[in-house]
Amino acid sequence: MTRDAIKRLEAISASDDLGAGFTLASHDMEIRGAGELLGDEQSGQMETIGYTLYMEMLDRAVKAIRSGKTPNINAPFNTGVEISLNLPALIPADYINDVQQRLVMYKRIANTQNREQLKELQVELIDRFGLLPAPLKNLIRQTQLRQRADQLGIKRLEAGETRGKITFESETPVDPMTLVNLIQRSPQQFRLEGSDTLRFELPMESVDARFKQLEALLDQLNQKVVAA
Repeated sequence: MTRDAIKRLEAISASDDLGAGFTLASHDMEIRGAGELLGDEQSGQMETIGYTLYMEMLDRAVKAIRSGKTPNINAPFNTGVEISLNLPALIPADYINDVQQRLVMYKRIANTQNREQLKELQVELIDRFGLLPAPLKNLIRQTQLRQRADQLGIKRLEAGETRGKITFESETPVDPMTLVNLIQRSPQQFRLEGSDTLRFELPMESVDARFKQLEALLDQLNQKVVAA
């Protein structure tokens, strides 16, 4: 019997309550590997829909079944800002050993609303589990970017070592003149694609450079915001 099979049997034996389906799915995801969480290199269904939506679909299905209803797979989901930075952004298993604790912490990180809440959670993590490993630092900084992008009406942010793009919601609060000025100042680095996408080319080879460039870009987009 393989190690994965043994782990699945252990998960089954430990999951005999009403939420067993969700627990087993979570265990199975951890056993098989979710790939690069919140990135482009995810496996199975995760590659198609991403970690956050995958877990939200499981959660919705379990809640529907527990209430005696049939899950509605056509109901819309609020997935928030999609971010793909081609970086490992996750909680390593050797940092938090317990599967359920990791899943709870993922949810708590995702549910933070601002920098202060995220900082408090970061302090708690360090206090409970020790200094943050690099992939978890990436996840924290990526969550900060997501919070800021959400305030600017951005629905997708992608970046690699040299280029990336930002896709805006139809009702973004970013002042159109901010985009115009940005492109006029640096036409070699920025250009519009269609009516909702800003493409950019910036030096982002290192992890720190990528985050700093994106943080600076969001600062520029936030310089002139249309009053609500």
